Amino acid sequence: MKQPKNTRSQHAEKGEVSPAVVNRLPRYFRYLRELIRQGRSRISSGELSEMMNVTASQIRQDLNCFGGFGQQGYGYNVNFLYAKISEILGVGEGYTAIVVGIGNLGRALVHNPMFEKRGVDVIGLFDSDPAKVGTTVGALTVRDTKELEAFIASAHVDMAVLTVPKAAAPEVADRLAAAGVPGIWNFTGCELDHRLPGTVIESVHLGDSLMRLCFGLREGGKEGT
Repeated sequence: MKQPKNTRSQHAEKGEVSPAVVNRLPRYFRYLRELIRQGRSRISSGELSEMMNVTASQIRQDLNCFGGFGQQGYGYNVNFLYAKISEILGVGEGYTAIVVGIGNLGRALVHNPMFEKRGVDVIGLFDSDPAKVGTTVGALTVRDTKELEAFIASAHVDMAVLTVPKAAAPEVADRLAAAGVPGIWNFTGCELDHRLPGTVIESVHLGDSLMRLCFGLREGGKEGT
């Protein structure tokens, strides 16, 4: 099994980078990618702060966790900074993924170009529904979840995208971890983080995001009264 590559700089030993900094890195990635599309070759922390609504001081602090990358009086080389953040985030490392649960959400994720754009290759699809097994989504054929362990044993699988029903999530996650899959992108709504301490888990709670939006609308309505 391929192990995740360590791309931290000597300035960011394990445990020193806060979750808040890590959460902002994908935003830097997206904004820098857009700057490259615009043909920009350099940008100052002040200009970047105006674009991202993050203070220039915060940007410098974040990037200093990984070595800084800027030059006094010049700012940041856009292409160089984009390449370094891509490296830190593991973009282009050749990671592979399987999707377990090919319902509406699973199919939508398979068709989403984000995997290709982030350098992740989806190599397998799995479902327990006999009506779905054997069908195709994109260029891949849906396999029975009974084949999970055998497939993982024969292929390098770095992450599993988990979109099974919530009640099935613990059992499937346990099987994935036992088979040696090091990362799970969890869309099930089931809390898996404490269940699998040796597995890297990123949980996406769509309902939580919707409720934060509802809260913002409610608070905005109060301000207008």
